[in-house]
Amino acid sequence: MLQFRYSMGRGSIFVFVIALIILLIGLVLAAGGAWLATLGGSWYYVLSGLGLIATGILLATHRRSSVWVYALIVLATVAWAFNEAGLNGWALVPRIVAPLVLLAVLLLTLPFLRPVSSWRAAVFLLAGLTMIAAMGAAGIALLAPRQGANSVPEMAARQMPDPSPLQPGADWPAYGGSYSARRYSPLAQIMPANVGQLKRAWVVNTGDLPSEHAKGTYGAETTPLKVGDSLYLCTPKNIIISLDPRTGKENWRYNPEVPDENIPYTAACRGLAYYSVPGVNSAQLCANRLLEGTLDARLIAVDAKSGQPCPDFGRAGTVDTTTGIGEHDPGMFSITSAPTIVRGIVVVGHQVLDGQKRDAPSGVIQGYDAVSGELRWAWDMARPDITVLPPEHETYTRGTPNMWTTASADEHLGLVYLPLGVSAVDYWSGSRSPAEKEFATSLVALDVTTGRPVWHFQTVHNDVWDYDLGSQATLVDYPADQGPVPALVLPSKRGDIFVLDRRTGKPLTPVEERPVPSGGVEPKQRAPTQPFSTFHTLRKPDLTEAMMWGMSPIDQMICRIQFRRASYEGFFTPPTSDRHSIEYPGYNGGSDWGGVAMDPRLGVLIANYNDMPNYNRLVPRAEADKLGWAPRDQARGKIGGAEGAGDPQAGAPYAIDVNAGWRLPVTGLLCKQPPYGGIRAIDLKTGKTLWDRPLGQARTNGPFGIPSMLPITIGTPNNGGSVVTAGGLVFIAASTDNLIRAIDIKTGRTLWTDRLPAGGQATPMTYSVDGKQYVVIMAGGHHFMETPVGDTLIAYALP
Repeated sequence: MLQFRYSMGRGSIFVFVIALIILLIGLVLAAGGAWLATLGGSWYYVLSGLGLIATGILLATHRRSSVWVYALIVLATVAWAFNEAGLNGWALVPRIVAPLVLLAVLLLTLPFLRPVSSWRAAVFLLAGLTMIAAMGAAGIALLAPRQGANSVPEMAARQMPDPSPLQPGADWPAYGGSYSARRYSPLAQIMPANVGQLKRAWVVNTGDLPSEHAKGTYGAETTPLKVGDSLYLCTPKNIIISLDPRTGKENWRYNPEVPDENIPYTAACRGLAYYSVPGVNSAQLCANRLLEGTLDARLIAVDAKSGQPCPDFGRAGTVDTTTGIGEHDPGMFSITSAPTIVRGIVVVGHQVLDGQKRDAPSGVIQGYDAVSGELRWAWDMARPDITVLPPEHETYTRGTPNMWTTASADEHLGLVYLPLGVSAVDYWSGSRSPAEKEFATSLVALDVTTGRPVWHFQTVHNDVWDYDLGSQATLVDYPADQGPVPALVLPSKRGDIFVLDRRTGKPLTPVEERPVPSGGVEPKQRAPTQPFSTFHTLRKPDLTEAMMWGMSPIDQMICRIQFRRASYEGFFTPPTSDRHSIEYPGYNGGSDWGGVAMDPRLGVLIANYNDMPNYNRLVPRAEADKLGWAPRDQARGKIGGAEGAGDPQAGAPYAIDVNAGWRLPVTGLLCKQPPYGGIRAIDLKTGKTLWDRPLGQARTNGPFGIPSMLPITIGTPNNGGSVVTAGGLVFIAASTDNLIRAIDIKTGRTLWTDRLPAGGQATPMTYSVDGKQYVVIMAGGHHFMETPVGDTLIAYALP
């Protein structure tokens, strides 16, 4: 027999290095695994750590038995992984991949180990263990999340009238297509049979890119409008641009020159509003006008044809919406969403910078005359006696819930539907007034002629989870047994979707008050129950230790330890200060500002969603002061980081530290297993899921911020919404893979993609001109989503 000789050469050094690495990994797993076991967690890590220690010691003495010991560890690991994770491919990755990689490295030491009786034994061992590795890798690849197998059943086309005066078709005249916010187009030239031929028709760069001061704050979330022969958009710093919809050639631009210091959390302009003045010759200046809210809280009106400011609107085309607000530091009080116009009234809400101080500017809602700019009414929920401006030397009530997102409206009913947020200081509720507790995290229907509430529906009682309503309510006709009912669909960050009668606010599908956890830092403030929709929820089951993830068993173990140490009692776990608490889903949804899309013919809702937890801790005031956490106007430092990561919440006993997405600090990977986002088709009549699939590939994601370049669907975080068409397609970007895709609405299959030059955190739109259908997306990226920032608007069409 051929014997291998043992020597202290290079091979011996190689073996020693590998042995040392295995020994160190074993020590980490054994120590961390022991800690996890004492917390009531899995015993796998301490046992595998001990096995690795034994492997490392045997390998250091060049013993062949080290390979056999590790082979047993791998076999046991595979058995444990499938027992704990089942057939979930992504859940198996951190459990199996790293051990298999280490196995491959260990096999390289075989020629230098003793005793080896023959080449045949070595080859047999090598072949056997390689087969194990290949089977494991193939199994993981095959078991990765796939698209849902269900499809939309064949249904008769339905009629669903839209009460909005602006209707999508050849045009896209409002942010959501119309003020019903269905994000639906009746265009059908592009369809599943030909969408694969879609090409870029034109590309435009807006020129609005962040200055050195504004880096880390940009998020170009705009959805353009198309009316007649013009396409209109706004840039992150509120530059309004008119383009030729055929070629992208610029007609004009208007720059309101917003200073960088007025950028709030994100420099964003989601959209514009278009208004035609009744009874005025269309050739007259500002007969057709565009209205925009700016980051410095101005309401601007410009002529749609020329871009000139409208002289009859406010002062030379501008209204200062901060009148009556009182003290507001730059960036604390902004407008980032498109105004909504109902019966000639421009309804405006504001983004009030989160997490800074209890004495923040008011969340007052204002209604302005669309022609003159005159303030017609104001709604201050805590001071209903204030109907326009507050008394002299007074201000609107400070710190009240605001509407930072977009309203929808019913022109026939004269109602505007306001998705409201939380009172200033999101994670502590001790000083909230009864009115704030009544209206926060509610959809409020205002009579647009008076500005007074007609009804409201609350989705979270006394919210301390930042579950503010970010999505527009979508107006539909609900197919009730007695016939169609004027309704609206209200998606929420918490994941529940509510269906309400839009005339009265009463639920059309059951809503149950269910017991929820109590305790936290304010046990007497916590509501004993919360409302749950039985119609549909985007929320997945509660987290378990087995759902923890990472790049390897080590960081998965770290996440398991964090899970076991945190306060977590499931949905609505109250915030705590003595240890972290887990909020699932986190403040990014569920459904966020992208909202849902609605195909009124099929009666199908399309909802993209996020599926990530936050890892939070309330930080006592003395500790926060020692860390130097202070409001924005008191040297808060560089803006633009993750929202809630060290927010001072001045005026409350606690600051807040939010680990958004619950990420590990070194690798940057999330502690929860994928998917982190998806897209789903829902039957409006029954609330049943028709198909559900992860949204987003892993190509731009990876440990340490290094893109993996893997074209594997993992389901990434997403921001932005979708548009559906009569052609049977769903167009959406939103995910962090920088792709725009067309999805077959009936099956959920992706039929076409294009790689964008920057992140597509915006909602696409579609229009036609000269009989040709176009699809347009803003590829501007987003700092929070960590996608590349750009200034590119892209139009697609068939050749």
